[in-house]
Amino acid sequence: MKKKLESLLAEYGTIAIIVYFSIFGLTITGFAMAIKAGVEVDSVAGTTGVWGAAWLATKVTQPLRIGATFLLTPLVAAAWHRTPWGRRRKAAREAARAEAEAAEAAKAAEAGSVEASE
Repeated sequence: MKKKLESLLAEYGTIAIIVYFSIFGLTITGFAMAIKAGVEVDSVAGTTGVWGAAWLATKVTQPLRIGATFLLTPLVAAAWHRTPWGRRRKAAREAARAEAEAAEAAKAAEAGSVEASE
């Protein structure tokens, strides 16, 4: 599971994090609203209790939220990359990656030529 999560973050990066925390925010807010709908809260302690119970319920659903993140992240990334902002970001990232690879190749070629001259 940890390797899958690492590969998801390596491939999608910020998009995966945004998807996870969006699901988290919607879940905790939904639980808080549902709990509050059934409970009359008149004090700060009561409000804290509602959010504490919502957090606990959200924590219980964590495996489901992680699964949803694995399923939704590729879909969200595909939709994002179809937008003008996403295309620009993807092109910039690919250009930076190509530049880094070219620099590594030049460094390796330079190291090879130094060894050959010795």
